[in-house]
Amino acid sequence: MAYRILIVDDEPTLQNMVNDILTQAGYVTDSAWSCAQALERLDTAAPDAVLLDVMLPDGDGFSLFGILREIRDIPVLFLSARDEDEARLRGLGLGADDYITKPFLPQELLLRLRAVLRRVYRHQETRSTRLGKTEIDWGKGTVCRGGQETALTAKEFALLRKLWEARGNIVTIDALCSALWDGPLVGYENTLMVHIRRLREKVETDPSHPQFLLTVRGLGYRLRREGTT
Repeated sequence: MAYRILIVDDEPTLQNMVNDILTQAGYVTDSAWSCAQALERLDTAAPDAVLLDVMLPDGDGFSLFGILREIRDIPVLFLSARDEDEARLRGLGLGADDYITKPFLPQELLLRLRAVLRRVYRHQETRSTRLGKTEIDWGKGTVCRGGQETALTAKEFALLRKLWEARGNIVTIDALCSALWDGPLVGYENTLMVHIRRLREKVETDPSHPQFLLTVRGLGYRLRREGTT
């Protein structure tokens, strides 16, 4: 499933920017503008991780962090304009999973969030999963259909993993390219299409009429969940 991230910050511009970055990368987001709203969202939205600003209108992120951890043992990344060593060390010393200073690069945020989620939730991942009649072995990096096992290339594995983590949701072309290549993304769209076609040949019964790895025209791709359209 796609991870749900709670963004706690009272700056509308930053809220919108972080929401766009995470949504395009396949995450589900929820927003809170204060300590009180954050506590409410923690209960109603059940996020998998929290991006937490230090300065909030009704309190500070450090105090809120302690309350959050008393309620749920959830990964928290501080996201703050305060770059003083004392503030950063305080946040990490309290047990935060990371401390990211504004301004930051979108890719930096995604990489650090992904690293935290992988570290915290890796014990929940199963070694193998099924996509229709295809069995995916994440440990071996293979797919098996009709008794025939086929190895995935590194790019195919990264692509399938990205789509699987967000299955049921659209993953944009930019987000997929970011997962496969570093640096500027201009010119990679055609290469991505080649990898999509080859991946379909390995996971789809009829690659010309895919049932799971679907194209969302003008936006990107979506890995369909079982029992949905």
